[in-house]
Amino acid sequence: MFDAMHADPVPFQESNLWSTPIRDLGLTLEGTRLEPILAEFEEELRLIGLTRVRPRFYLSTEWGVPFETVAVAIPFYLARPDLTALHAERVGHVEGFDRADILRYLRHEMGHVLNYAYRLYDQEEWVKQFGSITQPYGEEYRPEPFSRRYVRHLPGWYAQKHPDEDWAETFAVWMTPGLDWRAEYGGWPVAAAKLAYCERTVAALREQEPLVTDTELDEDVGEIEYSLDHYYRNDVSVLGELPPGLDGALQAIFDDLGGTEGMSLDEPLRPAADLIHRLERELMANVFRWTGHFPERTRVLLRYLAERAAQLHQGYVATRETSAIVALTTLVTGLAMNHVQRGSYLP
Repeated sequence: MFDAMHADPVPFQESNLWSTPIRDLGLTLEGTRLEPILAEFEEELRLIGLTRVRPRFYLSTEWGVPFETVAVAIPFYLARPDLTALHAERVGHVEGFDRADILRYLRHEMGHVLNYAYRLYDQEEWVKQFGSITQPYGEEYRPEPFSRRYVRHLPGWYAQKHPDEDWAETFAVWMTPGLDWRAEYGGWPVAAAKLAYCERTVAALREQEPLVTDTELDEDVGEIEYSLDHYYRNDVSVLGELPPGLDGALQAIFDDLGGTEGMSLDEPLRPAADLIHRLERELMANVFRWTGHFPERTRVLLRYLAERAAQLHQGYVATRETSAIVALTTLVTGLAMNHVQRGSYLP
């Protein structure tokens, strides 16, 4: 498993790395850890009989398939361990953190390839199962956690974002080796019907030539003129306002964890802010998976909570750390759910 936290050191002076145009970093798929994973994925396609559609893989700024192409964009930071580690540090969340996760994303993107290659979105039954592809597509969406109308594949209930994503997630689940989707979704009639449609559709397409074979690239890594510094520049305004009025919640947690009856009053307290910082990466990933609250938003929220905890001198005794973790996790998850459902952390 690739460990971004123990990646090879950056082979540039930091200032040069940040200021160098991404196109000049010499990034390619060849000779990287991605190459054998792509070969494994192509073997998966062969085993399910999808050999007439030939996706083109390339490095870009994020995962994706440009509309009406069969070109699959892979984030450039996955091509080099130092860039993956840098992305993990700056963003806190890596979409493709190891081989299994990269394959998970590739199966999803292949769903888009199939959709565009055969223009499935124009078919009456596709529209009946998933909806119209002309529905507005926005980055913000409000999923219904645990809805049985959609499969679960990528984190954040991603199938609920748009009909195109619903299909791509359904295809990815259907394609996943070793997954018995009939057993997994047997009690979910709507999701199961989508999977059954997917199986029928793939069977019908195996001997058909694709209608679309365009491999035009969008933001190919070799043409990106801006630098890493520009790529990672955060626009705090897009993350929304930080939630005021949480001091009372923090105090309620840590006032209860500052000691127990019979314990020495001189026992030192561990800083709550340090604990919040330690939990940051794991909470970002898990809150996103189970609520759909974006990791970058969770990071801002957690750092705000850590700052307030430090200013309020909040702490806990070492023997109550597990309780502190449970309480913080519950608080952050509740705030995240509020934001996903209402667009605000607090009423």
